[in-house]
Amino acid sequence: MKKINNYSDSFTKKNLNTLSRIFLSSFLIISFFYVAPKIVSFTEKNLNTKEFTNNSKKILAYTLNDSDQNKSQNKIIDENDILFDIFSLNNLESDSVRLSASTIKQLFEDTGYNLKDVRKKKLVKPVALTLLPQEIKMIEDSKKRKDFFIQIVLPLVIKENNNIRLDRRTLFSIINKNNNSTTEKKWLEKKYKQYGVNSRDLSTLKIRMDEIPVSLAIAQAAKETGWGTSRFAQEGNALFGQWTWSGDGLKPKNAEKGKGHKVMRFNVLQASVRAYQRNLNTHSGYKEFRKARAESRDLNKPLDSMELSKYLNKYAETGNQYVEVLQKIIEQNKLKDFDDAKLLPSSIDLESLI
Repeated sequence: MKKINNYSDSFTKKNLNTLSRIFLSSFLIISFFYVAPKIVSFTEKNLNTKEFTNNSKKILAYTLNDSDQNKSQNKIIDENDILFDIFSLNNLESDSVRLSASTIKQLFEDTGYNLKDVRKKKLVKPVALTLLPQEIKMIEDSKKRKDFFIQIVLPLVIKENNNIRLDRRTLFSIINKNNNSTTEKKWLEKKYKQYGVNSRDLSTLKIRMDEIPVSLAIAQAAKETGWGTSRFAQEGNALFGQWTWSGDGLKPKNAEKGKGHKVMRFNVLQASVRAYQRNLNTHSGYKEFRKARAESRDLNKPLDSMELSKYLNKYAETGNQYVEVLQKIIEQNKLKDFDDAKLLPSSIDLESLI
C-alpha cells in the first residue's frame, strides 16, 4: 500500500512538473510572438542604420556619368552649359527649411490638397516643398507613406514639365517664322547649349526639348529613393540617384574600391527633378526613348509612360528587370491618373500677371 502511495505521489509530482514546463513554454512562446514585432518595429524606427541602396548603376548625363579624369576643356564648358540653370537653381535656394511630416500634412489639409481630388478633378495645388521630411520613413502604413511621397513630388514634376512646355511653344513660334529677332536668336543659342545640340539643328532641339510623363518620373523617384526614405534623398535631395565624379555629392557607404563616384547632392528637390529631366533629354543612352516620344508627338498621341519606360533599360544595370519594376510601380499605384493633371497657379504666378 505504501508503494502504491509513493508511486502515486511520484506520478503526481511528474505531472505537475510536466504541466509547469508546458505552461512556462507556452508563456514564453506567446510572449515572444507578442514582443518580437514591437522590438523589430522599434529597431527599424530608432536603430536601423542600414542604407537604402539601389544596386543599379545608372547612365547619367555628362558630368554625372564620365569617370575619365582627363576630360577636355571643351567638354567641361559644354557640361556647364547644359547644367547651368540647374546649378543656378541650386544656389538660389540654399537656405531651405525642413518641415516636419506633421506640418506638411497639415499644410496639405489646409490647402485642400489630396490625391483623391487630384484623380477626380485633375488639378494639383502648387505646394512646392524644398526638402523631404525626415519622418517619412517613420510612417508605418505603406499606402499612406507612398501617397505622402507622391503628394510631395507631383507638383515638382508638373512644374518642370510646364517650363518645358513653355519653351516648346517659344521654339515652335521661332520655327514658324521666316526671320527671327536678335532676342529670339539669343534664346535659341541658349537652348542649343542647354540641350547639348552642338550642331545647332532645330529638329534635334525639338526632339530633346520635351516633357517626361508624370507617372514615369514619379515611378523612377520612388524606385531610386525607396519612396523618399534613402539617405541620398534625405541628406542630398537626390530623387533620381544621379552620379557625379566632380560635383558635390554623397559617397555611398558600400562603394566599391576604385569607384570614385558620388551621388549628386541638391539644395532643393526642384533642382533634382530638373537635372533628371535634362538627363533623359540629352544623354545618348536615352536616344531611343526620345525617338519613341517624338513618334508619339508626330502621331498626335499622348505620351504613354508604360510604353516609354521600355526604352529606359539603360538607366540601370538590371536592364529590362528595371523596366518591369517601373511598370509595376506605375500600375500598382495608378500613377497614370496624374499624367494629365494641371498645376494650379501659385500666388507668385498670379502676382506676375498683375
